[in-house]
This record gives sequence, structure tokens and C-alpha cells, in this order.
Amino acid sequence: MGDVPFPTRCLAISLSLLPCLAVNASGGEHANVSEPAKTKKLPSEQREFFESRIRPVLARHCYECHSDSTKELKAELRLDTAEGVRRGGKSGAIVQPGKPGKSRLIEALRHDKLRMPPKKKLSDKIIRDFEVWVRMGIPDPRHDQSKSGSQLSSSDDSPPQGLWSLEQPRPSAPPLVNERGWVKRKHDAFILAKLEANGLAPNAPADRRELIRRVTFDLTGLPPTPREVDAFLADESPEAYQRLVDSLLASPHYGERWARLWLDVARYAEDQAHIVGNNKSLFYPNAYLYRDWVIRALNNDVPFDQFVRLQLAADLINDVNDSNLAALGFMGLGPKYYRRNAPEVMAEEWADRVDTVTRGLLGMTVACAQCHDHKDDPISTEDYYGLAGVFASSQMFNRPIDDKRDKGGDGQAKNPNESLHIIRDGKPVDLNVYVRGDVTQKGALVKRRFPAVLLGGSTRPLDQGSGRLQLADAIVDRKNPLTARVLVNRVWAQYFGNGLVDTPSNFGSLGSRPTHPRLLDDLAVRFMESGWSMKWLHRELVMSATYRQSSRSQPGQNEVDPANRLLARMPKRRLSIEQWRDAILAASGSLDAQVGGKSIDPSDPSQTRRTIYSEVSRFDVNPMLALMDFPDPNAHAASRTETTTALQKLFMVNSTFMLAQADRLVKAVQSDAADTPSRVEHLYRRLYQRKPTPAERRLAHAFLDSGQKEVDSSRWVQYAQVLLASNELLFLD
Repeated sequence: MGDVPFPTRCLAISLSLLPCLAVNASGGEHANVSEPAKTKKLPSEQREFFESRIRPVLARHCYECHSDSTKELKAELRLDTAEGVRRGGKSGAIVQPGKPGKSRLIEALRHDKLRMPPKKKLSDKIIRDFEVWVRMGIPDPRHDQSKSGSQLSSSDDSPPQGLWSLEQPRPSAPPLVNERGWVKRKHDAFILAKLEANGLAPNAPADRRELIRRVTFDLTGLPPTPREVDAFLADESPEAYQRLVDSLLASPHYGERWARLWLDVARYAEDQAHIVGNNKSLFYPNAYLYRDWVIRALNNDVPFDQFVRLQLAADLINDVNDSNLAALGFMGLGPKYYRRNAPEVMAEEWADRVDTVTRGLLGMTVACAQCHDHKDDPISTEDYYGLAGVFASSQMFNRPIDDKRDKGGDGQAKNPNESLHIIRDGKPVDLNVYVRGDVTQKGALVKRRFPAVLLGGSTRPLDQGSGRLQLADAIVDRKNPLTARVLVNRVWAQYFGNGLVDTPSNFGSLGSRPTHPRLLDDLAVRFMESGWSMKWLHRELVMSATYRQSSRSQPGQNEVDPANRLLARMPKRRLSIEQWRDAILAASGSLDAQVGGKSIDPSDPSQTRRTIYSEVSRFDVNPMLALMDFPDPNAHAASRTETTTALQKLFMVNSTFMLAQADRLVKAVQSDAADTPSRVEHLYRRLYQRKPTPAERRLAHAFLDSGQKEVDSSRWVQYAQVLLASNELLFLD
């Protein structure tokens, strides 16, 4: 990370210990982006990026001179087809895929030499989007066609044939299986039926040490203590595991662990991607109050339908006390742009709100219909503006934290540092369609409404005030086929490595079909019938035989199901940055267990609170978080990527944070035990929840034995740091 030069003392680490530092290769690196992206097999994320970030800009600013519909094609350059972009114009290629710095298109957008568009330079944000697009390899789903695709058309609201996600989820009887004794929860039968149909059998159960480590990390984000492991291993009663699960779900740390999944979906952040001078007027100094609300709501098992309603419309629901107003940070902490109230600026903000709500809660890429009817799903441009009108009718609002704070003339807090960053109703307004996304070209007026295709074809107006409460009610309506499915799938993916649908924010035509459709539907229905209880859902999954399997690969499994999509074994999973950093703090005995409060710098060795409380910046993501695959908070995150890089391991052996934790860990075990064998055992139990093997003991003594009565403290710290940097600490069996 660059905060400490590569220490020469690291060279003293015994070569016999270096296998512990091996980089796991399963994560892989990103594919070479210099190759042009293929037209027909684009990943859904790349297609969504093009449709929401690139195509609208091309249609708005470029097609007038560079499309099939123009009277005179300027510079022989067409930008309305994928082939036209790749071929370039009269002066040759305008893009070198993978190399924005060598692409004439980027030069022109920056107004370095050429100037595109000629009259006015586009915003820095748009230029960055095009740089990302070029770096991706210019993925472009458009086909060469005489019509540019920019014209508006009307979409049929009836569900298209074959789009499974718009059909109502229905409960299913469990399928008949041969090994009925293996089934512990209803969804186990669906898993087992597919295994048996493919000639596979499920793995044996994980051993009890593996199981307590797995479920404690999964439910609380923390490792079990050595005492907790001993107590569980000693409890031989049939109810031991059930009691363990119930105690973990009742822990205040459960909400801290699961809040982060929602905060990724909600693109939680505390500032903006841009700052003009020292102007921080658009920042959110008290954003942490929303984070604390999410943690508290999860710990209290607020039903998910109410969880959604509070975040969209807590101020409009009767009998909701002021403590729940912080929930409105879901929208109130969204990106804000300078030059507020400029039409093009507000259009960008509305697009963010529509995208976050529809991809996050509905798994539909509605924002792709901002400039044209959705190219793949039955979402019309009118559907988009019907939703955007709800957010155009809402205001970002700095509400005074309490009645003792000064208010301005419009009720806003005079001092943002003394405010709650939420939303409120503004003047209700319906929007005109912006033709091709151009705010200066207004089309038909669209009444605020919920897309009829999501409620079985019946239109639902959103006309009471801003329409936010009606929108929330439509999202959690039992007739809506998407919301419960999307949520269940997100939680499933956290436990099993992949969702039943492996495109968690795209249940549309370009998304993946579920591996176990009847399981997904049945689980979604039972989730709703169980009062939308998140804790019910977690209990159902971790109590299952599927979850309790060993992760060890057995002969024949990889040949039949190399990706383990059928779940013949529990997948080995890498800890998130939050779980990994918290595990290190817990092992060293320095973890501050306080729940809630202001944000911290996670890379500061003196900050020992849980990683969920890290400051999250859109402007400058914390380097430690970014290194370990923390998502970009500028937009909704469908899921987290996993990369494996040399820099990650270099951080583990060089950073001041890791050096400080190794030192604390050594001091903790020195107070636990008096001799070297006992201290080595305590290290392993604190870090891995197990005792060292005989071979590991020999390696430890070979490194630590300096021939002196007392082992040099620096050798202990080096040894502890190697154990902290090991793959075993980073992965869950």
C-alpha cells in the first residue's frame, strides 16, 4: 500500500513458512480488456453500463451529426451502430479498445485537440464513463441497422413469452428423492433432487469445528472465540446447533454483519464524487445515522416489506416515530451534483434514484429505458418517466436532528453538521419524456405510475403527494413477482457463493435463468408467508443440510458440475474485507464491540471498531477497502467482485495496520500462556479456531527457537504476521 517501505525484517521470515503466503489463484485476474468485446455474449453488467451510461449520451449529443438519420454524415463517422464506432470515420479509427489514453474519441471528449461535441464540453462524469467503456473494450450490444434505435416506440405491458421472472412465484411440493433422511429443510429436497438426477450425492456434513466457524462468520461477521468453540464441541445434544444459531441471530453483531449487504445495494456513501474547491455543502456529515438505522432494523427483525416502506416513505406513514426518519437516507444519501436545478443535472439524479430502486429491489434495469424503450425487457420509456416523476416530486432535505437546531426559512437545517440527510415531498410534478434523453426535446407528458408489467398488467397511479408511499406499497405488493425473489436470491448468494440467479440485479431477459426455479419460487413465497422475516430466512438457510455439508471436493463432482452450481458440496468462500479485518481485530483482542456511531478510517491501526463503521467516500474510496474489492459507492452494487493480486499480499506483510495487529496479537498470546508450545497453540486457536498440527508445531519451533531462553519478540511478531497473512484466515471452509 505504500505506507511502509518493504521491511528488510520480512526477509528474515523462514522460507519454510512462505507456503502460508501463497496467493490463491481461484479468484483470477480480470480478463485482458484490450480485445474488443463481442456483440452477442456481453456480460449483463457491461450491457447495462452501455445502455445506461453510453447510449443515452451518444443519442443526445452525437446522433445529430453521426447517425443514419442525419442529412449529412459528418466525417463519414457513424456512432449509432457498434460497427460504426469500431470502424471510425474519414480520418481513421477513433477508439483503441482497452486504451482510453490512445483513443481519439476520448481526446475529443476532453476537448484536447478535437472537440466533441463542438459547442460544449460534456461533464467530467460523462467523460469518465466513456474512459471506463473504452477500458472495458467498448462493449456494444447494438446491431448494425438502418434505424438507429433512437426512435421511441410503445411497449406491450403484458409479460413476454418465456420471461420467467414476471410470472407469479408459486409454492411447490418438495420433489421425491431417494435419500429422504438427508433432508432437513424443505429446500434441501429441491437441491437433492437435482443432484440425484445428475448422478451426484451430497457431501458428508462438515465437522463441528468447521461448522461453528462457518455459521458464526456468516451470521455475525466475526469468528467464534476459543471458549465458544470448546462449548459447542462439548455440547453433544441434538439441539446444540439450533441453540447456537438462535444465539447468533439474537446477537447485536448480526445486524452489523448483514447491514453491509444492504448498504452495497443502496450505494451508501458520505460525500460526493466531485468537490469544487473546499465546498462540502453537498456532503453528508451525519450519514452514519442511516447506517445505524439499518443495523438496528435488522437486529429488530423489521419485516422486509416494512423495511422497504420506511426507506422510501417513513415520513408519509402514520404512527412512524422520528427515530425511523433516518431510514429515508436510502434516497437522501444519493449522489448530488453541482448546478442543482439545471434540467440535465436533475435528470441525472432521477436516473440514479430509478436505477437504485429498480435494480436493487426489483432486479430490473428500468433506467435503460431513459432514452428509448428497453431493448430487451417490456419496459417502455413512459415506464421510466412514470417512476422518475416520483423522485422529481421529492426533495433532498437536511432535517434538523432535533428541535434545538436552527432551521432556515424552508425548514432545512442551517448547519449540515446538525442535520439528518433525508428526503421530503416537494411540489408534485409529472414529467415529459425527454426524447432520446435530451432535456431540451420534450415529448409526451407521463403521469406518475408503476410499470403495469410488474403487477400483472394493471396500471397503478403514483399520484398521492410525490407518490413515494404508493411506490413502496407497489414494490412490496404480493402481486409483484420480483421483490421477494430478488431479496431471497441476494441472501442465498451470500451463503452459497452464487445466487440461484447469478445476475442478482438483473432478472430480465439478459439476466441468467435460475438454476433451481421451483426452489427460488417456493422459498420466496414462504419468506412472504413468514411475515417477510429476515431472521426466518437466515435460520431456514443455515439449518439446512445443504448449508451444513463439508466443502471438501469428492471424486467425480468436478467432472459433472465443475462450478458446483448443483451444490454437492458447500463452496469454500473468501471473507469480505469487513469479515477479514474484523477477524484480525478479534484475534488480537483489540476489537471494539460498540454498536453504532460515527465513521472511522479502517486502515488506521488505532481504530479498532468494526469495518462496517468505515467512512465511505465516493470521491476517494479508502485504499485498504478498495484493495480488497470494496464496491464503488457511486452506484448500486449488484455484487462484489473478487480479485487476487500481489498488492493484497504485500499489504498483509508491509502495512502499518498489519504490523500493529501482529504486535497486539503476540502480546495477547503472551498473556495467555507462558511457554512457546502453549503460545503457538493459542495463536492457532485465536486465528483459525483449531489446534496446530504436529507439522505446524515443528515449523513454528524451528523458526522461533533461537537457542536463547526467551524467544526474541521480533521473531514472534514476524511469525504472527505470517499467520495473519495466510489463506486459512481469509477463507471459510
